[in-house]
Amino acid sequence: MSHGHLPTGDPYLPGHGDPSWRATRYDLDLDYDLVRNHLSGRATVGVELLEATDRVVLDLAGLKASKVTVAGRSPKKYAARGDRLVVTLRDEQPVGARFDVRVTYAGKPKPLVEKHHGDAGWEELTDGVIVAGQPHGAPTWFPCNDRPDDKAPYRISVTAPADYIVVANGTRTARTRGSGSVTWTYEQAEPMSTYLATVQIGRYDVRRLGTAGRVPVHAAVPADVGDGFEDAFGRNVEMLEVFTELFGPYPFPAYTAVVTDDDLEIPLESQSMATFGRNLCTGDWDSVRLVAHELAHQWFGNAVTLRRWSDIWLHEGFACYSEWLWSERSGGDAADVHARRHHERLSGLDQDLLLSDPGPELMFDDRVYKRGALTLHALRGTLGDDAFFDLLRAWVADHSGGTVETADFVAAAVEAAGDEQTRSAVVHLMEAWLHATALPDLA
Repeated sequence: MSHGHLPTGDPYLPGHGDPSWRATRYDLDLDYDLVRNHLSGRATVGVELLEATDRVVLDLAGLKASKVTVAGRSPKKYAARGDRLVVTLRDEQPVGARFDVRVTYAGKPKPLVEKHHGDAGWEELTDGVIVAGQPHGAPTWFPCNDRPDDKAPYRISVTAPADYIVVANGTRTARTRGSGSVTWTYEQAEPMSTYLATVQIGRYDVRRLGTAGRVPVHAAVPADVGDGFEDAFGRNVEMLEVFTELFGPYPFPAYTAVVTDDDLEIPLESQSMATFGRNLCTGDWDSVRLVAHELAHQWFGNAVTLRRWSDIWLHEGFACYSEWLWSERSGGDAADVHARRHHERLSGLDQDLLLSDPGPELMFDDRVYKRGALTLHALRGTLGDDAFFDLLRAWVADHSGGTVETADFVAAAVEAAGDEQTRSAVVHLMEAWLHATALPDLA
Protein backbone atom coordinates (compact mmCIF):
# COMPACT_ATOMS: atom_id res chain seq x y z
CA MET A 1 0.00 0.00 0.00
CA SER A 2 1.30 3.46 -0.89
CA HIS A 3 2.01 5.56 2.18
CA GLY A 4 1.93 8.84 0.29
CA HIS A 5 -1.82 9.27 0.47
CA LEU A 6 -4.58 8.50 2.91
CA PRO A 7 -7.50 6.30 1.88
CA THR A 8 -11.09 7.25 1.09
CA GLY A 9 -13.91 4.80 1.65
CA ASP A 10 -16.56 6.56 -0.48
CA PRO A 11 -15.98 9.06 -3.32
CA TYR A 12 -18.89 11.22 -2.11
CA LEU A 13 -17.02 11.80 1.16
CA PRO A 14 -13.31 12.21 0.36
CA GLY A 15 -10.94 11.85 3.29
CA HIS A 16 -13.21 9.56 5.30
CA GLY A 17 -13.02 5.78 5.71
CA ASP A 18 -10.34 3.16 5.15
CA PRO A 19 -11.39 0.26 2.85
CA SER A 20 -8.48 -1.92 4.04
CA TRP A 21 -10.25 -2.89 7.27
CA ARG A 22 -13.64 -3.21 8.88
CA ALA A 23 -14.78 -2.64 12.44
CA THR A 24 -16.05 -5.67 14.36
CA ARG A 25 -17.21 -3.55 17.35
CA TYR A 26 -16.97 -0.13 18.98
CA ASP A 27 -16.62 0.19 22.74
CA LEU A 28 -16.79 3.85 23.81
CA ASP A 29 -16.25 5.29 27.30
CA LEU A 30 -16.85 9.04 27.26
CA ASP A 31 -16.71 11.71 29.95
CA TYR A 32 -18.25 15.08 29.07
CA ASP A 33 -17.95 18.38 30.89
CA LEU A 34 -20.80 20.59 29.66
CA VAL A 35 -19.47 23.78 31.24
CA ARG A 36 -16.10 23.56 29.47
CA ASN A 37 -17.36 21.63 26.43
CA HIS A 38 -14.61 19.10 27.06
CA LEU A 39 -14.83 15.47 25.97
CA SER A 40 -12.41 12.80 27.09
CA GLY A 41 -12.77 9.32 25.69
CA ARG A 42 -11.40 5.82 25.53
CA ALA A 43 -12.40 3.93 22.42
CA THR A 44 -11.73 0.28 21.73
CA VAL A 45 -12.25 -0.55 18.06
CA GLY A 46 -12.26 -4.18 16.97
CA VAL A 47 -10.39 -4.38 13.65
CA GLU A 48 -10.52 -7.07 10.96
CA LEU A 49 -8.20 -6.56 8.00
CA LEU A 50 -9.71 -6.82 4.50
CA GLU A 51 -6.29 -6.26 2.89
CA ALA A 52 -2.76 -7.12 3.96
CA THR A 53 -1.40 -3.91 5.49
CA ASP A 54 0.98 -2.45 8.05
CA ARG A 55 -1.23 0.50 8.93
CA VAL A 56 -4.77 1.30 10.03
CA VAL A 57 -6.27 4.73 9.37
CA LEU A 58 -9.02 5.99 11.67
CA ASP A 59 -11.11 9.14 11.33
CA LEU A 60 -10.80 11.50 14.31
CA ALA A 61 -11.51 15.21 13.83
CA GLY A 62 -10.66 18.02 16.25
CA LEU A 63 -9.75 15.73 19.15
CA LYS A 64 -6.22 14.70 20.15
CA ALA A 65 -5.11 11.13 20.78
CA SER A 66 -2.76 10.81 23.76
CA LYS A 67 -2.30 7.04 23.75
CA VAL A 68 -2.82 4.25 21.20
CA THR A 69 -2.37 0.51 21.65
CA VAL A 70 -2.76 -2.33 19.17
CA ALA A 71 -3.57 -5.72 20.70
CA GLY A 72 -2.49 -4.28 24.05
CA ARG A 73 0.95 -3.11 22.86
CA SER A 74 2.30 0.16 21.55
CA PRO A 75 2.20 0.34 17.74
CA LYS A 76 5.32 1.17 15.71
CA LYS A 77 4.01 4.74 15.72
CA TYR A 78 0.84 6.78 15.43
CA ALA A 79 0.29 10.28 14.10
CA ALA A 80 -2.53 12.72 13.46
CA ARG A 81 -2.72 13.80 9.82
CA GLY A 82 -5.49 16.33 9.44
CA ASP A 83 -8.74 14.65 10.53
CA ARG A 84 -7.17 11.18 10.43
CA LEU A 85 -5.27 9.09 12.95
CA VAL A 86 -2.68 6.94 11.17
CA VAL A 87 -1.60 3.91 13.21
CA THR A 88 1.48 2.13 11.87
CA LEU A 89 1.63 -1.51 12.95
CA ARG A 90 4.83 -3.23 14.08
CA ASP A 91 4.64 -5.61 11.09
CA GLU A 92 2.45 -6.10 8.04
CA GLN A 93 -0.59 -8.17 8.98
CA PRO A 94 -2.42 -10.57 6.64
CA VAL A 95 -6.00 -10.44 5.36
CA GLY A 96 -8.34 -11.65 8.10
CA ALA A 97 -6.08 -10.60 10.99
CA ARG A 98 -8.12 -9.38 13.98
CA PHE A 99 -6.98 -7.13 16.81
CA ASP A 100 -8.20 -4.29 19.01
CA VAL A 101 -7.04 -0.71 18.56
CA ARG A 102 -7.52 1.31 21.75
CA VAL A 103 -7.37 5.10 21.58
CA THR A 104 -7.34 7.51 24.53
CA TYR A 105 -8.26 11.00 23.36
CA ALA A 106 -9.66 14.36 24.46
CA GLY A 107 -10.51 17.88 23.37
CA LYS A 108 -13.29 20.36 22.73
CA PRO A 109 -15.60 18.69 20.22
CA LYS A 110 -17.19 20.76 17.49
CA PRO A 111 -18.99 20.07 14.22
CA LEU A 112 -16.92 19.18 11.17
CA VAL A 113 -17.58 21.36 8.12
CA GLU A 114 -17.62 19.71 4.69
CA LYS A 115 -18.07 21.74 1.51
CA HIS A 116 -21.15 20.00 0.11
CA HIS A 117 -22.87 19.03 3.36
CA GLY A 118 -22.26 21.89 5.78
CA ASP A 119 -21.53 20.98 9.39
CA ALA A 120 -22.22 17.73 11.22
CA GLY A 121 -21.14 16.12 14.47
CA TRP A 122 -21.00 16.90 18.19
CA GLU A 123 -22.61 20.29 18.79
CA GLU A 124 -23.45 22.33 21.87
CA LEU A 125 -27.08 23.33 22.34
CA THR A 126 -28.19 26.19 24.61
CA ASP A 127 -28.18 23.68 27.49
CA GLY A 128 -27.00 20.28 26.33
CA VAL A 129 -25.58 18.45 23.34
CA ILE A 130 -26.83 17.17 20.02
CA VAL A 131 -24.91 14.81 17.75
CA ALA A 132 -25.87 14.94 14.07
CA GLY A 133 -23.81 12.29 12.34
CA GLN A 134 -25.04 12.28 8.75
CA PRO A 135 -23.01 12.01 6.67
CA HIS A 136 -19.59 13.04 8.08
CA GLY A 137 -20.01 13.88 11.80
CA ALA A 138 -18.98 10.66 13.55
CA PRO A 139 -15.23 11.48 13.74
CA THR A 140 -15.99 14.58 15.85
CA TRP A 141 -16.58 12.39 18.90
CA PHE A 142 -14.97 8.97 18.40
CA PRO A 143 -12.22 7.39 16.28
CA CYS A 144 -13.87 5.30 13.59
CA ASN A 145 -13.86 3.88 10.08
CA ASP A 146 -16.26 6.49 8.74
CA ARG A 147 -17.85 4.79 5.75
CA PRO A 148 -21.51 3.73 5.52
CA ASP A 149 -20.83 0.15 4.44
CA ASP A 150 -18.92 -0.67 7.63
CA LYS A 151 -21.48 -1.66 10.28
CA ALA A 152 -20.68 -2.95 13.75
CA PRO A 153 -22.26 -3.34 17.20
CA TYR A 154 -21.64 -0.59 19.78
CA ARG A 155 -21.39 -0.07 23.49
CA ILE A 156 -21.62 3.64 24.34
CA SER A 157 -21.00 4.78 27.91
CA VAL A 158 -21.27 8.49 28.73
CA THR A 159 -20.56 10.21 32.05
CA ALA A 160 -22.33 13.57 32.35
CA PRO A 161 -23.49 15.92 35.15
CA ALA A 162 -26.18 14.37 37.35
CA ASP A 163 -28.93 16.81 36.35
CA TYR A 164 -28.81 15.79 32.68
CA ILE A 165 -30.28 12.84 30.82
CA VAL A 166 -28.14 11.03 28.24
CA VAL A 167 -29.80 9.17 25.38
CA ALA A 168 -27.77 7.06 22.96
CA ASN A 169 -28.39 4.25 20.47
CA GLY A 170 -29.75 0.90 21.56
CA THR A 171 -30.81 -0.40 24.96
CA ARG A 172 -29.81 1.26 28.21
CA THR A 173 -28.01 -1.41 30.21
CA ALA A 174 -26.68 0.62 33.16
CA ARG A 175 -27.08 3.92 34.96
CA THR A 176 -24.49 4.48 37.67
CA ARG A 177 -24.37 7.46 40.02
CA GLY A 178 -21.02 9.05 40.79
CA SER A 179 -20.13 12.17 42.73
CA GLY A 180 -22.20 14.83 40.96
CA SER A 181 -22.35 12.75 37.79
CA VAL A 182 -24.18 9.82 36.26
CA THR A 183 -22.73 7.27 33.84
CA TRP A 184 -25.18 6.03 31.23
CA THR A 185 -24.43 2.87 29.26
CA TYR A 186 -26.20 1.81 26.07
CA GLU A 187 -25.72 -1.31 23.95
CA GLN A 188 -26.56 -1.29 20.25
CA ALA A 189 -26.33 -4.98 19.41
CA GLU A 190 -27.59 -4.71 15.83
CA PRO A 191 -24.84 -3.60 13.40
CA MET A 192 -24.77 0.18 12.88
CA SER A 193 -23.03 2.53 10.46
CA THR A 194 -20.87 5.24 12.04
CA TYR A 195 -23.07 8.11 10.83
CA LEU A 196 -26.07 6.66 12.71
CA ALA A 197 -24.29 6.61 16.09
CA THR A 198 -25.45 9.42 18.36
CA VAL A 199 -25.50 10.88 21.86
CA GLN A 200 -28.11 13.41 23.01
CA ILE A 201 -27.64 15.21 26.34
CA GLY A 202 -30.27 17.49 27.88
CA ARG A 203 -32.56 18.21 30.82
CA TYR A 204 -35.17 15.78 29.52
CA ASP A 205 -38.25 14.10 30.90
CA VAL A 206 -38.44 10.56 29.57
CA ARG A 207 -41.96 9.39 28.77
CA ARG A 208 -43.26 6.03 27.66
CA LEU A 209 -45.67 6.68 24.78
CA GLY A 210 -46.90 3.10 24.59
CA THR A 211 -46.06 -0.23 23.02
CA ALA A 212 -46.45 -1.35 19.41
CA GLY A 213 -46.63 -5.11 19.58
CA ARG A 214 -43.71 -5.77 21.90
CA VAL A 215 -41.78 -2.64 20.94
CA PRO A 216 -41.76 0.12 23.58
CA VAL A 217 -41.89 3.68 22.26
CA HIS A 218 -40.30 6.42 24.39
CA ALA A 219 -39.81 10.16 24.14
CA ALA A 220 -37.24 12.38 25.83
CA VAL A 221 -38.67 15.89 25.95
CA PRO A 222 -38.27 19.22 27.76
CA ALA A 223 -40.39 19.35 30.91
CA ASP A 224 -42.43 22.24 29.50
CA VAL A 225 -42.88 20.78 26.01
CA GLY A 226 -46.62 21.55 26.08
CA ASP A 227 -49.60 20.29 24.07
CA GLY A 228 -47.78 20.60 20.75
CA PHE A 229 -45.89 17.41 21.53
CA GLU A 230 -49.10 15.38 21.53
CA ASP A 231 -50.18 17.03 18.26
CA ALA A 232 -46.98 15.91 16.53
CA PHE A 233 -46.16 12.61 18.26
CA GLY A 234 -49.51 11.45 19.60
CA ARG A 235 -49.86 8.76 16.91
CA ASN A 236 -46.22 7.58 16.96
CA VAL A 237 -47.18 4.16 18.38
CA GLU A 238 -49.92 3.70 15.78
CA MET A 239 -47.44 4.79 13.10
CA LEU A 240 -45.03 2.09 14.20
CA GLU A 241 -47.83 -0.50 14.05
CA VAL A 242 -48.75 0.55 10.50
CA PHE A 243 -45.13 0.47 9.31
CA THR A 244 -44.65 -2.95 10.92
CA GLU A 245 -47.60 -4.22 8.93
CA LEU A 246 -46.29 -2.67 5.69
CA PHE A 247 -42.52 -3.26 6.04
CA GLY A 248 -42.20 -6.20 8.44
CA PRO A 249 -41.12 -6.38 12.10
CA TYR A 250 -39.52 -3.28 13.61
CA PRO A 251 -35.77 -4.03 13.42
CA PHE A 252 -34.67 -2.91 16.92
CA PRO A 253 -35.75 -3.56 20.53
CA ALA A 254 -37.24 -0.07 21.10
CA TYR A 255 -37.74 3.36 19.56
CA THR A 256 -37.06 6.76 21.15
CA ALA A 257 -37.97 10.23 19.89
CA VAL A 258 -35.88 13.03 21.38
CA VAL A 259 -37.23 16.60 21.30
CA THR A 260 -34.53 19.19 21.99
CA ASP A 261 -35.27 22.41 23.85
CA ASP A 262 -33.76 24.27 20.88
CA ASP A 263 -35.34 24.63 17.45
CA LEU A 264 -33.69 22.50 14.76
CA GLU A 265 -33.71 23.11 11.04
CA ILE A 266 -34.28 19.42 10.26
CA PRO A 267 -34.79 16.25 12.33
CA LEU A 268 -31.87 13.87 12.78
CA GLU A 269 -31.89 10.23 11.76
CA SER A 270 -30.09 7.76 14.01
CA GLN A 271 -30.42 4.06 14.73
CA SER A 272 -33.28 3.10 17.11
CA MET A 273 -34.02 6.80 17.75
CA ALA A 274 -34.56 10.16 16.08
CA THR A 275 -34.11 13.74 17.24
CA PHE A 276 -36.46 16.65 16.54
CA GLY A 277 -36.39 20.35 17.37
CA ARG A 278 -38.99 21.86 19.61
CA ASN A 279 -40.30 23.77 16.57
CA LEU A 280 -41.69 20.48 15.21
CA CYS A 281 -44.19 20.15 18.04
CA THR A 282 -47.23 21.07 15.98
CA GLY A 283 -50.04 19.11 14.35
CA ASP A 284 -49.20 20.49 10.88
CA TRP A 285 -48.71 17.91 8.15
CA ASP A 286 -45.14 19.18 7.72
CA SER A 287 -44.37 18.12 11.30
CA VAL A 288 -46.31 14.85 11.28
CA ARG A 289 -44.79 13.74 7.97
CA LEU A 290 -41.28 14.23 9.42
CA VAL A 291 -42.19 12.10 12.45
CA ALA A 292 -43.22 9.38 9.97
CA HIS A 293 -40.13 9.97 7.82
CA GLU A 294 -37.67 9.48 10.68
CA LEU A 295 -39.49 6.40 11.96
CA ALA A 296 -39.42 4.82 8.47
CA HIS A 297 -35.64 5.26 8.39
CA GLN A 298 -35.40 2.54 11.04
CA TRP A 299 -36.21 0.07 8.27
CA PHE A 300 -34.82 1.96 5.28
CA GLY A 301 -31.44 3.40 6.18
CA ASN A 302 -30.74 1.92 9.61
CA ALA A 303 -31.59 -1.80 9.28
CA VAL A 304 -30.99 -1.82 5.51
CA THR A 305 -28.15 0.59 4.75
CA LEU A 306 -26.66 1.84 1.51
CA ARG A 307 -23.21 0.59 0.57
CA ARG A 308 -22.30 3.86 -1.15
CA TRP A 309 -23.63 7.37 -0.64
CA SER A 310 -24.58 7.54 -4.33
CA ASP A 311 -27.51 5.23 -3.49
CA ILE A 312 -29.02 7.69 -0.97
CA TRP A 313 -32.43 7.35 -2.66
CA LEU A 314 -32.67 3.88 -1.06
CA HIS A 315 -32.97 5.74 2.26
CA GLU A 316 -34.62 9.03 1.46
CA GLY A 317 -36.96 7.95 -1.33
CA PHE A 318 -38.29 5.13 0.86
CA ALA A 319 -38.69 7.35 3.94
CA CYS A 320 -40.44 10.02 1.86
CA TYR A 321 -42.81 7.43 0.36
CA SER A 322 -43.52 6.24 3.91
CA GLU A 323 -44.85 9.74 4.69
CA TRP A 324 -47.41 9.30 1.90
CA LEU A 325 -48.25 5.78 3.11
CA TRP A 326 -48.89 7.12 6.62
CA SER A 327 -51.09 9.85 5.17
CA GLU A 328 -53.05 7.20 3.27
CA ARG A 329 -53.46 4.96 6.32
CA SER A 330 -54.24 7.70 8.85
CA GLY A 331 -57.14 9.43 7.14
CA GLY A 332 -55.18 11.95 5.09
CA ASP A 333 -54.64 12.16 1.34
CA ALA A 334 -53.96 8.94 -0.55
CA ALA A 335 -50.37 8.30 -1.64
CA ASP A 336 -51.50 8.82 -5.23
CA VAL A 337 -52.66 12.36 -4.41
CA HIS A 338 -49.26 13.19 -2.88
CA ALA A 339 -47.50 11.55 -5.83
CA ARG A 340 -49.35 13.57 -8.47
CA ARG A 341 -48.87 16.81 -6.56
CA HIS A 342 -45.12 16.29 -6.27
CA HIS A 343 -44.77 14.98 -9.83
CA GLU A 344 -46.33 18.18 -11.11
CA ARG A 345 -43.95 20.25 -8.98
CA LEU A 346 -40.87 18.27 -10.09
CA SER A 347 -41.87 18.59 -13.74
CA GLY A 348 -41.33 22.35 -13.42
CA LEU A 349 -37.80 22.01 -11.96
CA ASP A 350 -34.45 21.36 -13.65
CA GLN A 351 -34.18 17.88 -15.16
CA ASP A 352 -30.52 17.40 -14.32
CA LEU A 353 -30.73 14.92 -11.44
CA LEU A 354 -29.63 11.30 -11.89
CA LEU A 355 -31.37 9.47 -9.06
CA SER A 356 -28.97 6.52 -9.02
CA ASP A 357 -25.91 8.81 -8.78
CA PRO A 358 -26.86 12.41 -7.91
CA GLY A 359 -23.33 13.47 -6.97
CA PRO A 360 -22.21 14.74 -3.55
CA GLU A 361 -23.53 18.27 -4.12
CA LEU A 362 -27.07 17.00 -4.83
CA MET A 363 -27.29 13.91 -2.61
CA PHE A 364 -29.57 15.68 -0.13
CA ASP A 365 -31.47 17.67 -2.77
CA ASP A 366 -35.23 17.48 -2.19
CA ARG A 367 -35.62 16.04 -5.70
CA VAL A 368 -33.77 12.89 -4.54
CA TYR A 369 -36.42 12.43 -1.83
CA LYS A 370 -39.44 13.14 -4.01
CA ARG A 371 -38.24 11.43 -7.18
CA GLY A 372 -37.24 8.42 -5.08
CA ALA A 373 -40.73 8.29 -3.57
CA LEU A 374 -42.28 8.67 -7.04
CA THR A 375 -40.15 5.76 -8.29
CA LEU A 376 -41.67 3.56 -5.59
CA HIS A 377 -45.17 4.81 -6.36
CA ALA A 378 -44.72 4.01 -10.05
CA LEU A 379 -43.40 0.57 -9.11
CA ARG A 380 -46.38 -0.01 -6.82
CA GLY A 381 -48.71 0.85 -9.70
CA THR A 382 -46.97 -1.65 -11.96
CA LEU A 383 -46.70 -4.52 -9.45
CA GLY A 384 -50.00 -4.00 -7.62
CA ASP A 385 -50.30 -3.59 -3.85
CA ASP A 386 -49.85 -7.23 -2.82
CA ALA A 387 -46.64 -7.79 -4.77
CA PHE A 388 -45.28 -4.32 -3.92
CA PHE A 389 -45.64 -4.65 -0.14
CA ASP A 390 -44.42 -8.27 -0.29
CA LEU A 391 -41.34 -6.85 -2.03
CA LEU A 392 -40.73 -4.24 0.70
CA ARG A 393 -41.09 -6.80 3.48
CA ALA A 394 -38.75 -9.23 1.71
CA TRP A 395 -36.24 -6.45 1.03
CA VAL A 396 -36.01 -5.64 4.75
CA ALA A 397 -36.02 -9.30 5.84
CA ASP A 398 -33.29 -10.27 3.37
CA HIS A 399 -30.95 -7.34 4.06
CA SER A 400 -31.54 -6.26 7.69
CA GLY A 401 -28.20 -5.66 9.38
CA GLY A 402 -26.43 -5.46 6.03
CA THR A 403 -25.74 -3.08 3.18
CA VAL A 404 -27.27 -2.79 -0.29
CA GLU A 405 -27.00 -0.95 -3.60
CA THR A 406 -29.51 0.13 -6.22
CA ALA A 407 -28.85 -2.92 -8.42
CA ASP A 408 -29.96 -5.16 -5.54
CA PHE A 409 -33.31 -3.41 -5.30
CA VAL A 410 -33.85 -3.45 -9.07
CA ALA A 411 -33.15 -7.21 -9.11
CA ALA A 412 -35.59 -7.76 -6.23
CA ALA A 413 -38.26 -5.67 -7.99
CA VAL A 414 -37.89 -7.62 -11.23
CA GLU A 415 -38.06 -10.88 -9.28
CA ALA A 416 -41.27 -9.69 -7.58
CA ALA A 417 -42.90 -9.00 -10.93
CA GLY A 418 -43.78 -12.60 -11.68
CA ASP A 419 -44.86 -12.83 -15.35
CA GLU A 420 -42.59 -11.83 -18.22
CA GLN A 421 -44.66 -8.86 -19.33
CA THR A 422 -44.62 -7.28 -15.86
CA ARG A 423 -40.91 -8.02 -15.49
CA SER A 424 -40.21 -6.18 -18.73
CA ALA A 425 -42.34 -3.24 -17.57
CA VAL A 426 -40.42 -3.09 -14.26
CA VAL A 427 -37.04 -3.14 -16.03
CA HIS A 428 -38.06 -0.22 -18.26
CA LEU A 429 -39.66 1.69 -15.38
CA MET A 430 -36.59 1.41 -13.14
CA GLU A 431 -34.27 2.36 -15.99
CA ALA A 432 -36.27 5.54 -16.71
CA TRP A 433 -36.67 6.64 -13.08
CA LEU A 434 -33.19 5.75 -11.83
CA HIS A 435 -30.76 6.02 -14.73
CA ALA A 436 -32.07 8.91 -16.85
CA THR A 437 -32.47 12.55 -15.88
CA ALA A 438 -35.78 13.31 -17.64
CA LEU A 439 -38.79 12.94 -15.33
CA PRO A 440 -40.94 10.01 -16.56
CA ASP A 441 -44.72 10.32 -16.72
CA LEU A 442 -46.82 8.85 -13.93
CA ALA A 443 -49.23 6.27 -15.31
